[in-house]
Amino acid sequence: MSERPTWRTSTYTSQDSCVEVADNTPHVVMVRDTKDRDRASLSLTPVAWRAFIQHAKRQYAASA
Repeated sequence: MSERPTWRTSTYTSQDSCVEVADNTPHVVMVRDTKDRDRASLSLTPVAWRAFIQHAKRQYAASA
């Protein structure tokens, strides 16, 4: 990956207790823990990331 990740956090959570996502490249979405940014990050395909987000939204809606 030649482009540096641009990390962002959700506006719904605090800056020190969630995950950050870098999705500024077309072929990979990276996820890391804000509590330990120097540890390894998780790399997913955009398709896998979208599937995860859709699943999380369904689980949240079911529990609300």
